[in-house]
Amino acid sequence: MTTTLIEQQLAFTFAEGVEASQYDDWVFYRSQFNAVCGGTKAVDFVCLDGEQLWLIEVKDYRRHRRTKLIELGDEVASKVRDTLAGLVAASCNANETEERRLARHAVSRLRLRIVLHLEQPRHPSRLFPRAVDPDDVLLKLKQRLKAIDSHPKVVSQYTLTAEMPWSVAGVTG
Repeated sequence: MTTTLIEQQLAFTFAEGVEASQYDDWVFYRSQFNAVCGGTKAVDFVCLDGEQLWLIEVKDYRRHRRTKLIELGDEVASKVRDTLAGLVAASCNANETEERRLARHAVSRLRLRIVLHLEQPRHPSRLFPRAVDPDDVLLKLKQRLKAIDSHPKVVSQYTLTAEMPWSVAGVTG
């Protein structure tokens, strides 16, 4: 059975046999962990595929420009760090049985993979320019996250690789 999760205007459909969850919506993250150390950040999805744990952050700049002052690579790196800490804490302390189970499985994976799913206008214009340069963000992620994943990915729905156990489609409405 496949799982489909919606983030912004994108539907992520995960392959059969893959466990995926919208981590930033977990009760544990929102009610227990978010206030730790003055506030934490979270990636959008955690995905367990065999011995791999995928942490997926989604940014969709097709309709709205980026307004945050922090560099995107730094923002994603902070979310990855905080999510990993949150998963460890959830594996011991989550009140929701399913969240605790999924966190325990996540922290037992042998390989961590980081993906920034970045959507931008396919045909940039003055009204809708590219928000960020994907190559610059990838370089920043490699620098910041090399101890976690020395080969992070920056992809869009058109550039997913075969190793990624999900597909992405736009959501209308």
